[in-house]
Amino acid sequence: MNRKQFSLLILFIIVLILSCVVVFAKTKPLSQPSISMLNIGQGDSFLIQSADGKRLLIDGGRDSTVLSELAKVIPWSDRTIDVVLATHPDADHIGGLASVIDHYKVSLFLTSDVRTDTQTETNLLKVIDEKNIPAYFVRHGMHLVFDPTMHFDVLFPDRPTANWETNNASVVGRLQIGDIQTGTSALFTGDSPSNIEHYLAQTYPKEIDVDILKLGHHGSKYSSSTEYLKATSPTLALISAGANNRYGHPTPEVLARLRALAIPSVSTIDHGLVTLTTDGTTWTERDEK
Repeated sequence: MNRKQFSLLILFIIVLILSCVVVFAKTKPLSQPSISMLNIGQGDSFLIQSADGKRLLIDGGRDSTVLSELAKVIPWSDRTIDVVLATHPDADHIGGLASVIDHYKVSLFLTSDVRTDTQTETNLLKVIDEKNIPAYFVRHGMHLVFDPTMHFDVLFPDRPTANWETNNASVVGRLQIGDIQTGTSALFTGDSPSNIEHYLAQTYPKEIDVDILKLGHHGSKYSSSTEYLKATSPTLALISAGANNRYGHPTPEVLARLRALAIPSVSTIDHGLVTLTTDGTTWTERDEK
C-alpha cells in the first residue's frame, strides 16, 4: 500500500467514525422525567420515561411507524420497555404494539378488558403469549411505581367493561412526578368520549386536575368537553393526530374550546415528535432536531 492509498484509507476510517457518531448521537440521553408524544400519524402513542430510564409506553399507533419514533427517544443500545399499556383495542392504538414487543424486551402488558376479536388484536395477543409477557386487565386503584419520584395511577375503568363500546372502555391514567402538592402531573385519556369525561369530573375531580392533558380521541368534537377542560385545568394540551386525516381531527369545536379557556396546545400535525421534560415542577419542550 503506497502513501496515497494509506492516506485515503485513514480518511475513509475518519469519515466512517464521524458518521457513526452522528447516527448514535440522534438519541440524546435524558436526565429528567419525560413524556414523548410520538409522531405515528392518525393514532396515539406516548412514551413516558423516568430520570433513571424506566419506561411506560401508552399505545402504539396503527403500524410499525412507532419503531422509528421510539428509536429517536430511546438509546440505540437499549431494548427495554418496562410496561406497555394499551388503552383500548382499536387499531390506531394497538396496531404497532406487536412490532414493539418483537423489537423490545417488555416486562408487563396492561389493557382494558374490552375485546374486539379483530385480526390486529389477535396478532397482538399471540405475540404477548409467545414472548411469555405477564398481561393483566387494569382497574381503578392500580398504582405503578417507576422510581421514588414517579408513579402512574389508573383512574378508569373502575368496573368490568368487557361488552362496552371500545372508546368508552379506554384506560384513563394519571402520571405524577414529585409530590402531589408541589410536583407536576399529566392525564392520559385514550379515546374517552364526553360521557366518560363527565363521569370522571364528577367522581374523581381532584385526580383529574393536572398540568398536562392528552386530549381524548385525537381532538374529536365528542371529547374534550368544556366541563372536562375546566375540571382538568391543564397548562398544556397534547393532540396526537395525523395530517389531513379524514376525521378532521383536531376539530374546530375542540380548538375553539381550548381558545375560550386560554389553554395552549401542541400537536403532532404541527410539531411532529414532541418531548416534554420536567424538573419536577415545570415542563419544558425539548428540541428533538
